[in-house]
Amino acid sequence: MDELMNLMIADESPSEISDSIKTQLMQKATARIDALKPAVTNAMMGYELESEEDVETETVGELDNAEETEEEE
Repeated sequence: MDELMNLMIADESPSEISDSIKTQLMQKATARIDALKPAVTNAMMGYELESEEDVETETVGELDNAEETEEEE
């Protein structure tokens, strides 16, 4: 975030600022995906999650259950 502010203060070109924003967003998205991969893999394979750190993965289980109930009907 500091890099972005420095670019704005230094009056850099809009394309350079835009590229910086895109790079930062991509890094954050990649980090979140990497953090969720083990939990999603476990959920797909039917393994129980052992840690409570995977709070965000509860949504994955809920989606799977919702799809199963729709298929049964």
